[in-house]
Amino acid sequence: MAWQGEVAAPAVPAPRVGDEPELLAAAHAGDAQAAHRLGKLYAQHGDRAAAKLWWELAAAGGNVDSAYNLGIWHEKHGSLEEAVTWYEAAAGTGDAEAATNLATLLLEQRGDAEAARAWFEIGATGGSRTAARRLALMYEDAGEPGTAREWHRRAATDGDAASAHDLGFLAYAAGEEEETVHWWECAARGGHAESAYCMGLYLHASRDPEGAEAYYRLAARSEHPGAASRLGGVALSRGDLRTARGWYEQAAAAGRAEDQRMAGFVCVELGDTAAASHWFGRAAAGGDAEAAFNYGLLLIAEFGDLAGGQHWFRQAAEAGHHGAAVELGGLLSVAGEHGEAQEWLADPPPPAWGRHAEPELTARAELAAAAIARRGGVPLAVADLAEVLGTWDLVTRPLHNHSDVFAWLAARSGVHMSAVEHLASVRGTLVRPGSAPWPSPNELEHVLATARDLRRRLGVR
Repeated sequence: MAWQGEVAAPAVPAPRVGDEPELLAAAHAGDAQAAHRLGKLYAQHGDRAAAKLWWELAAAGGNVDSAYNLGIWHEKHGSLEEAVTWYEAAAGTGDAEAATNLATLLLEQRGDAEAARAWFEIGATGGSRTAARRLALMYEDAGEPGTAREWHRRAATDGDAASAHDLGFLAYAAGEEEETVHWWECAARGGHAESAYCMGLYLHASRDPEGAEAYYRLAARSEHPGAASRLGGVALSRGDLRTARGWYEQAAAAGRAEDQRMAGFVCVELGDTAAASHWFGRAAAGGDAEAAFNYGLLLIAEFGDLAGGQHWFRQAAEAGHHGAAVELGGLLSVAGEHGEAQEWLADPPPPAWGRHAEPELTARAELAAAAIARRGGVPLAVADLAEVLGTWDLVTRPLHNHSDVFAWLAARSGVHMSAVEHLASVRGTLVRPGSAPWPSPNELEHVLATARDLRRRLGVR
Protein backbone atom coordinates (compact mmCIF):
# COMPACT_ATOMS: atom_id res chain seq x y z
CA MET A 1 0.00 0.00 0.00
CA ALA A 2 1.36 3.38 -0.96
CA TRP A 3 1.28 5.60 2.12
CA GLN A 4 2.22 9.24 1.86
CA GLY A 5 2.10 12.03 4.39
CA GLU A 6 3.01 11.91 8.06
CA VAL A 7 0.49 14.43 9.41
CA ALA A 8 -3.25 13.76 9.79
CA ALA A 9 -5.37 15.76 7.39
CA PRO A 10 -7.68 18.44 8.76
CA ALA A 11 -11.35 17.62 9.28
CA VAL A 12 -13.13 17.10 5.97
CA PRO A 13 -16.52 18.76 5.47
CA ALA A 14 -19.44 16.48 4.63
CA PRO A 15 -20.35 16.32 0.91
CA ARG A 16 -23.30 18.40 -0.20
CA VAL A 17 -25.99 17.52 -2.69
CA GLY A 18 -24.76 18.50 -6.12
CA ASP A 19 -21.07 18.14 -5.20
CA GLU A 20 -20.52 14.98 -7.24
CA PRO A 21 -19.10 16.47 -10.48
CA GLU A 22 -16.82 18.81 -8.58
CA LEU A 23 -15.63 16.02 -6.23
CA LEU A 24 -15.12 13.57 -9.07
CA ALA A 25 -12.97 16.05 -10.96
CA ALA A 26 -10.88 16.86 -7.89
CA ALA A 27 -10.52 13.22 -6.88
CA HIS A 28 -9.44 12.16 -10.37
CA ALA A 29 -6.87 14.97 -10.23
CA GLY A 30 -5.34 13.38 -7.08
CA ASP A 31 -7.03 15.41 -4.33
CA ALA A 32 -7.06 12.99 -1.35
CA GLN A 33 -9.60 14.99 0.64
CA ALA A 34 -11.98 15.08 -2.32
CA ALA A 35 -11.60 11.31 -2.73
CA HIS A 36 -12.38 10.87 0.98
CA ARG A 37 -15.49 13.04 0.72
CA LEU A 38 -16.57 11.13 -2.37
CA GLY A 39 -16.20 7.87 -0.44
CA LYS A 40 -18.41 9.26 2.35
CA LEU A 41 -21.01 10.30 -0.23
CA TYR A 42 -21.15 6.82 -1.75
CA ALA A 43 -21.31 5.27 1.73
CA GLN A 44 -24.28 7.50 2.61
CA HIS A 45 -26.00 6.33 -0.59
CA GLY A 46 -25.41 2.70 0.41
CA ASP A 47 -22.78 1.92 -2.23
CA ARG A 48 -20.12 0.46 0.09
CA ALA A 49 -18.04 -1.00 -2.75
CA ALA A 50 -17.63 2.39 -4.43
CA ALA A 51 -16.95 4.02 -1.07
CA LYS A 52 -14.16 1.50 -0.45
CA LEU A 53 -12.52 2.29 -3.81
CA TRP A 54 -12.48 6.05 -3.19
CA TRP A 55 -11.25 5.61 0.38
CA GLU A 56 -8.39 3.45 -0.88
CA LEU A 57 -7.43 6.21 -3.32
CA ALA A 58 -7.66 8.83 -0.57
CA ALA A 59 -5.69 6.71 1.91
CA ALA A 60 -2.97 6.16 -0.66
CA GLY A 61 -2.78 9.95 -0.85
CA GLY A 62 -2.30 10.28 2.89
CA ASN A 63 -5.85 10.74 4.20
CA VAL A 64 -5.95 9.32 7.74
CA ASP A 65 -9.74 9.29 8.01
CA SER A 66 -10.00 7.14 4.89
CA ALA A 67 -7.49 4.66 6.30
CA TYR A 68 -9.56 4.50 9.49
CA ASN A 69 -12.78 4.00 7.53
CA LEU A 70 -11.16 1.21 5.55
CA GLY A 71 -10.19 -0.48 8.79
CA ILE A 72 -13.84 -0.39 9.91
CA TRP A 73 -14.99 -1.57 6.45
CA HIS A 74 -12.73 -4.62 6.47
CA GLU A 75 -13.48 -5.41 10.12
CA LYS A 76 -17.22 -5.48 9.36
CA HIS A 77 -16.70 -7.64 6.29
CA GLY A 78 -14.55 -10.19 8.11
CA SER A 79 -11.21 -9.37 6.51
CA LEU A 80 -9.09 -9.21 9.66
CA GLU A 81 -5.67 -8.86 8.02
CA GLU A 82 -6.82 -5.99 5.81
CA ALA A 83 -8.46 -4.29 8.80
CA VAL A 84 -5.23 -4.54 10.78
CA THR A 85 -3.25 -3.10 7.86
CA TRP A 86 -5.49 -0.06 7.47
CA TYR A 87 -5.83 0.57 11.21
CA GLU A 88 -2.03 0.43 11.49
CA ALA A 89 -1.74 2.98 8.70
CA ALA A 90 -4.03 5.41 10.54
CA ALA A 91 -2.75 4.60 14.03
CA GLY A 92 0.82 5.09 12.92
CA THR A 93 0.08 8.81 12.53
CA GLY A 94 -1.15 8.96 16.14
CA ASP A 95 -4.87 8.58 15.46
CA ALA A 96 -6.25 7.56 18.86
CA GLU A 97 -9.41 5.82 17.70
CA ALA A 98 -7.57 3.82 15.04
CA ALA A 99 -5.02 2.75 17.65
CA THR A 100 -7.83 1.71 19.99
CA ASN A 101 -9.64 -0.31 17.32
CA LEU A 102 -6.38 -1.91 16.26
CA ALA A 103 -5.52 -2.87 19.83
CA THR A 104 -8.99 -4.34 20.34
CA LEU A 105 -8.65 -6.47 17.21
CA LEU A 106 -5.20 -7.69 18.17
CA LEU A 107 -6.35 -8.60 21.69
CA GLU A 108 -9.73 -10.14 20.94
CA GLN A 109 -9.04 -11.77 17.56
CA ARG A 110 -5.36 -12.66 17.76
CA GLY A 111 -4.82 -12.84 21.51
CA ASP A 112 -1.71 -10.67 21.12
CA ALA A 113 -1.79 -8.89 24.49
CA GLU A 114 1.69 -7.36 24.17
CA ALA A 115 0.97 -5.65 20.85
CA ALA A 116 -2.51 -4.66 22.00
CA ARG A 117 -1.11 -3.02 25.12
CA ALA A 118 1.30 -0.94 23.04
CA TRP A 119 -1.48 0.31 20.76
CA PHE A 120 -3.85 0.92 23.68
CA GLU A 121 -1.14 3.12 25.19
CA ILE A 122 -0.92 5.13 21.97
CA GLY A 123 -4.69 5.46 21.90
CA ALA A 124 -4.90 6.42 25.57
CA THR A 125 -2.10 8.93 25.29
CA GLY A 126 -3.93 10.39 22.29
CA GLY A 127 -7.05 10.98 24.36
CA SER A 128 -9.15 7.80 23.97
CA ARG A 129 -10.80 7.04 27.29
CA THR A 130 -11.85 3.65 25.92
CA ALA A 131 -8.19 2.80 25.39
CA ALA A 132 -7.28 4.09 28.84
CA ARG A 133 -9.94 1.87 30.43
CA ARG A 134 -8.95 -1.22 28.45
CA LEU A 135 -5.34 -0.61 29.38
CA ALA A 136 -6.26 -0.26 33.06
CA LEU A 137 -8.11 -3.58 32.99
CA MET A 138 -5.14 -5.28 31.33
CA TYR A 139 -2.83 -4.01 34.09
CA GLU A 140 -5.31 -5.18 36.72
CA ASP A 141 -5.33 -8.66 35.19
CA ALA A 142 -1.53 -8.59 35.13
CA GLY A 143 -1.45 -7.91 38.88
CA GLU A 144 -0.23 -4.32 38.60
CA PRO A 145 -2.89 -2.34 40.50
CA GLY A 146 -0.78 0.80 40.79
CA THR A 147 -0.40 1.21 37.03
CA ALA A 148 -4.02 0.14 36.54
CA ARG A 149 -5.19 2.93 38.83
CA GLU A 150 -3.27 5.52 36.81
CA TRP A 151 -5.00 4.51 33.58
CA HIS A 152 -8.40 4.17 35.28
CA ARG A 153 -7.87 7.67 36.67
CA ARG A 154 -7.19 9.03 33.19
CA ALA A 155 -10.37 7.40 31.84
CA ALA A 156 -12.46 8.46 34.84
CA THR A 157 -11.25 12.04 34.67
CA ASP A 158 -12.40 12.04 31.04
CA GLY A 159 -15.88 10.93 32.11
CA ASP A 160 -15.75 7.13 32.12
CA ALA A 161 -18.10 6.15 34.97
CA ALA A 162 -17.08 2.48 34.86
CA SER A 163 -13.45 3.35 35.52
CA ALA A 164 -14.50 5.69 38.33
CA HIS A 165 -16.41 2.75 39.82
CA ASP A 166 -13.35 0.50 39.50
CA LEU A 167 -11.17 3.16 41.11
CA GLY A 168 -13.56 3.20 44.04
CA PHE A 169 -13.15 -0.55 44.51
CA LEU A 170 -9.36 -0.45 44.16
CA ALA A 171 -9.26 2.30 46.78
CA TYR A 172 -11.66 0.38 49.04
CA ALA A 173 -9.53 -2.76 48.89
CA ALA A 174 -6.50 -0.65 49.81
CA GLY A 175 -8.27 0.96 52.77
CA GLU A 176 -8.25 4.43 51.22
CA GLU A 177 -11.63 5.74 52.33
CA GLU A 178 -11.45 9.28 50.92
CA GLU A 179 -10.50 7.96 47.47
CA THR A 180 -13.26 5.36 47.70
CA VAL A 181 -15.92 7.96 48.41
CA HIS A 182 -14.57 10.38 45.80
CA TRP A 183 -14.69 7.93 42.90
CA TRP A 184 -17.96 6.21 43.81
CA GLU A 185 -19.59 9.62 44.14
CA CYS A 186 -18.19 10.64 40.75
CA ALA A 187 -19.50 7.47 39.12
CA ALA A 188 -22.89 7.78 40.82
CA ARG A 189 -23.24 11.33 39.53
CA GLY A 190 -22.43 9.94 36.09
CA GLY A 191 -25.41 7.61 36.29
CA HIS A 192 -23.56 4.46 37.39
CA ALA A 193 -26.18 2.61 39.48
CA GLU A 194 -23.75 0.07 40.95
CA SER A 195 -21.57 2.88 42.32
CA ALA A 196 -24.61 4.54 43.89
CA TYR A 197 -25.42 1.21 45.52
CA CYS A 198 -21.84 0.75 46.72
CA MET A 199 -21.91 4.25 48.21
CA GLY A 200 -25.07 3.24 50.04
CA LEU A 201 -23.37 0.12 51.39
CA TYR A 202 -20.30 2.11 52.39
CA LEU A 203 -22.38 4.67 54.28
CA HIS A 204 -24.43 1.92 55.90
CA ALA A 205 -21.20 0.22 56.99
CA SER A 206 -20.06 3.60 58.36
CA ARG A 207 -23.26 3.86 60.44
CA ASP A 208 -24.88 6.56 58.32
CA PRO A 209 -28.24 4.94 57.47
CA GLU A 210 -29.85 8.18 56.27
CA GLY A 211 -27.03 8.85 53.81
CA ALA A 212 -27.13 5.21 52.73
CA GLU A 213 -30.85 5.38 52.03
CA ALA A 214 -30.39 8.37 49.74
CA TYR A 215 -27.89 6.45 47.61
CA TYR A 216 -30.03 3.30 47.62
CA ARG A 217 -32.88 5.39 46.24
CA LEU A 218 -30.60 6.80 43.55
CA ALA A 219 -29.56 3.29 42.52
CA ALA A 220 -33.16 2.03 42.69
CA ARG A 221 -34.17 4.59 40.06
CA SER A 222 -32.15 2.46 37.65
CA GLU A 223 -33.93 -0.72 38.84
CA HIS A 224 -30.93 -1.92 40.88
CA PRO A 225 -32.22 -5.06 42.68
CA GLY A 226 -29.75 -4.83 45.56
CA ALA A 227 -30.83 -1.28 46.28
CA ALA A 228 -34.49 -2.32 46.18
CA SER A 229 -33.71 -5.08 48.66
CA ARG A 230 -31.95 -2.70 51.03
CA LEU A 231 -34.84 -0.24 50.81
CA GLY A 232 -37.17 -3.12 51.63
CA GLY A 233 -35.15 -3.73 54.78
CA VAL A 234 -35.27 -0.03 55.69
CA ALA A 235 -39.06 0.04 55.29
CA LEU A 236 -39.41 -3.19 57.28
CA SER A 237 -37.36 -1.73 60.15
CA ARG A 238 -39.85 1.15 60.25
CA GLY A 239 -42.83 -1.21 60.32
CA ASP A 240 -44.00 -0.03 56.89
CA LEU A 241 -45.01 -3.43 55.51
CA ARG A 242 -46.65 -2.21 52.31
CA THR A 243 -43.61 -0.21 51.23
CA ALA A 244 -41.35 -3.09 52.22
CA ARG A 245 -43.42 -5.44 50.09
CA GLY A 246 -43.08 -3.16 47.05
CA TRP A 247 -39.31 -2.98 47.33
CA TYR A 248 -38.84 -6.69 48.07
CA GLU A 249 -41.05 -7.64 45.16
CA GLN A 250 -39.05 -5.37 42.85
CA ALA A 251 -35.86 -7.12 43.94
CA ALA A 252 -37.54 -10.53 43.83
CA ALA A 253 -38.63 -9.98 40.24
CA ALA A 254 -34.94 -9.91 39.30
CA GLY A 255 -34.69 -13.55 40.43
CA ARG A 256 -33.04 -12.99 43.81
CA ALA A 257 -34.06 -15.95 45.99
CA GLU A 258 -33.44 -14.20 49.31
CA ASP A 259 -35.69 -11.31 48.27
CA GLN A 260 -38.34 -13.70 47.00
CA ARG A 261 -38.29 -15.28 50.46
CA MET A 262 -38.48 -11.88 52.17
CA ALA A 263 -41.37 -10.87 49.91
CA GLY A 264 -43.09 -14.06 51.05
CA PHE A 265 -42.57 -13.20 54.72
CA VAL A 266 -43.96 -9.68 54.27
CA CYS A 267 -46.96 -11.01 52.36
CA VAL A 268 -47.68 -13.42 55.24
CA GLU A 269 -47.62 -10.49 57.67
CA LEU A 270 -50.01 -8.59 55.40
CA GLY A 271 -52.35 -11.58 55.23
CA ASP A 272 -51.89 -12.14 51.49
CA THR A 273 -51.33 -15.91 51.56
CA ALA A 274 -51.68 -16.31 47.79
CA ALA A 275 -48.83 -13.87 47.16
CA ALA A 276 -46.78 -15.41 49.96
CA SER A 277 -47.25 -18.83 48.39
CA HIS A 278 -46.12 -17.44 45.02
CA TRP A 279 -42.89 -15.94 46.36
CA PHE A 280 -42.01 -18.80 48.71
CA GLY A 281 -42.65 -21.20 45.84
CA ARG A 282 -40.37 -19.33 43.43
CA ALA A 283 -37.54 -19.13 45.96
CA ALA A 284 -37.98 -22.77 46.96
CA ALA A 285 -37.95 -23.91 43.34
CA GLY A 286 -34.70 -21.97 42.95
CA GLY A 287 -33.07 -24.00 45.72
CA ASP A 288 -33.52 -21.74 48.75
CA ALA A 289 -33.85 -24.12 51.71
CA GLU A 290 -35.30 -21.57 54.12
CA ALA A 291 -37.98 -20.63 51.59
CA ALA A 292 -38.78 -24.30 50.98
CA PHE A 293 -39.22 -24.82 54.72
CA ASN A 294 -41.52 -21.82 55.05
CA TYR A 295 -43.43 -22.80 51.92
CA GLY A 296 -44.09 -26.18 53.52
CA LEU A 297 -45.33 -24.51 56.72
CA LEU A 298 -47.59 -22.20 54.71
CA LEU A 299 -49.09 -25.01 52.63
CA ILE A 300 -50.00 -26.96 55.74
CA ALA A 301 -51.16 -24.06 57.93
CA GLU A 302 -53.17 -22.12 55.35
CA PHE A 303 -54.20 -24.72 52.78
CA GLY A 304 -54.12 -28.01 54.72
CA ASP A 305 -51.84 -29.45 52.03
CA LEU A 306 -49.90 -32.13 53.93
CA ALA A 307 -48.48 -33.73 50.78
CA GLY A 308 -47.19 -30.37 49.55
CA GLY A 309 -45.76 -29.56 52.96
CA GLN A 310 -43.98 -32.90 53.11
CA HIS A 311 -42.55 -32.38 49.62
CA TRP A 312 -40.99 -29.00 50.45
CA PHE A 313 -39.84 -30.10 53.91
CA ARG A 314 -37.98 -32.93 52.20
CA GLN A 315 -36.39 -30.53 49.70
CA ALA A 316 -35.23 -28.27 52.51
CA ALA A 317 -34.08 -31.13 54.76
CA GLU A 318 -32.00 -32.65 51.98
CA ALA A 319 -30.38 -29.22 51.55
CA GLY A 320 -29.37 -29.27 55.24
CA HIS A 321 -32.23 -27.40 56.93
CA HIS A 322 -32.57 -28.49 60.56
CA GLY A 323 -36.16 -27.36 61.16
CA ALA A 324 -37.37 -28.96 57.93
CA ALA A 325 -35.81 -32.29 58.93
CA VAL A 326 -37.61 -32.21 62.27
CA GLU A 327 -40.96 -31.25 60.67
CA LEU A 328 -40.52 -33.92 58.01
CA GLY A 329 -39.81 -36.54 60.67
CA GLY A 330 -42.99 -35.54 62.48
CA LEU A 331 -45.14 -35.76 59.35
CA LEU A 332 -43.68 -39.16 58.45
CA SER A 333 -44.39 -40.45 61.97
CA VAL A 334 -48.03 -39.37 61.71
CA ALA A 335 -48.23 -41.08 58.31
CA GLY A 336 -46.91 -44.31 59.83
CA GLU A 337 -43.55 -44.20 58.03
CA HIS A 338 -41.63 -44.69 61.25
CA GLY A 339 -38.40 -45.95 59.72
CA GLU A 340 -37.66 -42.89 57.61
CA ALA A 341 -39.09 -40.62 60.31
CA GLN A 342 -36.59 -41.96 62.80
CA GLU A 343 -33.73 -41.36 60.36
CA TRP A 344 -34.57 -37.68 60.14
CA LEU A 345 -35.37 -37.24 63.83
CA ALA A 346 -32.36 -39.14 65.11
CA ASP A 347 -29.78 -37.31 63.05
CA PRO A 348 -31.14 -33.99 61.71
CA PRO A 349 -28.73 -31.49 60.10
CA PRO A 350 -27.25 -29.08 62.68
CA PRO A 351 -29.09 -25.77 63.15
CA ALA A 352 -27.86 -23.06 60.80
CA TRP A 353 -26.85 -19.55 61.80
CA GLY A 354 -30.26 -18.10 62.49
CA ARG A 355 -29.42 -14.57 63.54
CA HIS A 356 -29.49 -11.62 61.19
CA ALA A 357 -26.26 -9.65 61.45
CA GLU A 358 -26.52 -5.90 61.90
CA PRO A 359 -27.08 -3.97 58.63
CA GLU A 360 -23.67 -2.33 59.07
CA LEU A 361 -22.02 -5.74 59.14
CA THR A 362 -23.94 -7.16 56.17
CA ALA A 363 -22.98 -4.04 54.21
CA ARG A 364 -19.30 -4.70 55.00
CA ALA A 365 -19.73 -8.32 54.00
CA GLU A 366 -21.33 -7.39 50.68
CA LEU A 367 -18.64 -4.86 49.83
CA ALA A 368 -15.92 -7.38 50.67
CA ALA A 369 -17.58 -10.09 48.57
CA ALA A 370 -17.87 -7.72 45.60
CA ALA A 371 -14.24 -6.59 45.96
CA ILE A 372 -12.98 -10.18 46.12
CA ALA A 373 -15.00 -11.27 43.07
CA ARG A 374 -13.72 -8.44 40.84
CA ARG A 375 -11.60 -9.35 37.81
CA GLY A 376 -12.00 -13.10 38.09
CA GLY A 377 -11.59 -13.53 41.84
CA VAL A 378 -13.28 -16.53 43.46
CA PRO A 379 -16.63 -15.25 44.78
CA LEU A 380 -17.37 -15.71 48.47
CA ALA A 381 -20.92 -15.92 49.87
CA VAL A 382 -22.08 -12.71 51.51
CA ALA A 383 -23.97 -14.79 54.09
CA ASP A 384 -20.76 -16.57 55.13
CA LEU A 385 -18.85 -13.29 55.52
CA ALA A 386 -21.76 -11.81 57.47
CA GLU A 387 -21.78 -14.88 59.73
CA VAL A 388 -18.09 -14.34 60.56
CA LEU A 389 -18.75 -10.69 61.42
CA GLY A 390 -21.96 -11.44 63.29
CA THR A 391 -20.38 -14.23 65.32
CA TRP A 392 -17.54 -12.05 66.51
CA ASP A 393 -19.97 -9.29 67.43
CA LEU A 394 -22.12 -11.79 69.34
CA VAL A 395 -19.43 -13.63 71.31
CA THR A 396 -17.53 -10.48 72.33
CA ARG A 397 -20.62 -8.46 73.32
CA PRO A 398 -20.34 -9.30 77.07
CA LEU A 399 -16.82 -7.82 77.17
CA HIS A 400 -16.32 -4.24 78.35
CA ASN A 401 -12.56 -4.36 77.90
CA HIS A 402 -11.39 -5.93 74.64
CA SER A 403 -7.67 -5.69 75.39
CA ASP A 404 -7.38 -9.41 76.17
CA VAL A 405 -10.26 -10.73 74.08
CA PHE A 406 -8.33 -13.64 72.54
CA ALA A 407 -7.34 -15.15 75.89
CA TRP A 408 -10.83 -14.53 77.31
CA LEU A 409 -12.56 -16.32 74.43
CA ALA A 410 -10.07 -19.18 74.39
CA ALA A 411 -10.42 -19.70 78.14
CA ARG A 412 -14.24 -19.60 78.12
CA SER A 413 -14.76 -21.73 75.01
CA GLY A 414 -11.81 -24.10 74.97
CA VAL A 415 -11.13 -23.17 71.32
CA HIS A 416 -7.39 -22.86 70.68
CA MET A 417 -6.16 -19.29 70.90
CA SER A 418 -4.56 -19.45 67.42
CA ALA A 419 -7.95 -20.25 65.91
CA VAL A 420 -9.55 -17.35 67.78
CA GLU A 421 -6.78 -15.03 66.57
CA HIS A 422 -7.29 -16.22 62.99
CA LEU A 423 -11.03 -15.52 63.22
CA ALA A 424 -10.29 -12.05 64.57
CA SER A 425 -7.77 -11.43 61.81
CA VAL A 426 -10.25 -12.23 59.02
CA ARG A 427 -12.92 -10.20 60.77
CA GLY A 428 -10.47 -7.27 60.98
CA THR A 429 -9.76 -7.50 57.25
CA LEU A 430 -13.47 -7.31 56.44
CA VAL A 431 -14.07 -4.37 58.77
CA ARG A 432 -10.84 -2.51 57.92
CA PRO A 433 -10.03 -3.24 54.26
CA GLY A 434 -6.39 -2.90 53.32
CA SER A 435 -5.13 -4.15 56.68
CA ALA A 436 -4.49 -7.64 55.21
CA PRO A 437 -5.30 -9.59 52.02
CA TRP A 438 -8.91 -10.66 51.50
CA PRO A 439 -9.62 -14.20 52.78
CA SER A 440 -9.40 -17.12 50.36
CA PRO A 441 -12.26 -19.67 50.07
CA ASN A 442 -10.27 -22.22 52.11
CA GLU A 443 -9.47 -19.64 54.76
CA LEU A 444 -13.10 -18.60 55.00
CA GLU A 445 -14.18 -22.24 55.36
CA HIS A 446 -11.72 -22.71 58.25
CA VAL A 447 -12.80 -19.48 59.94
CA LEU A 448 -16.49 -20.36 59.58
CA ALA A 449 -15.81 -23.69 61.30
CA THR A 450 -14.14 -21.80 64.17
CA ALA A 451 -17.06 -19.36 64.41
CA ARG A 452 -19.59 -22.18 64.58
CA ASP A 453 -17.51 -24.08 67.13
CA LEU A 454 -17.26 -20.96 69.27
CA ARG A 455 -21.01 -20.42 69.24
CA ARG A 456 -21.68 -24.07 70.05
CA ARG A 457 -19.22 -24.14 72.95
CA LEU A 458 -20.45 -20.83 74.35
CA GLY A 459 -24.09 -21.84 73.95
CA VAL A 460 -25.09 -18.89 71.78
CA ARG A 461 -27.27 -19.05 68.69
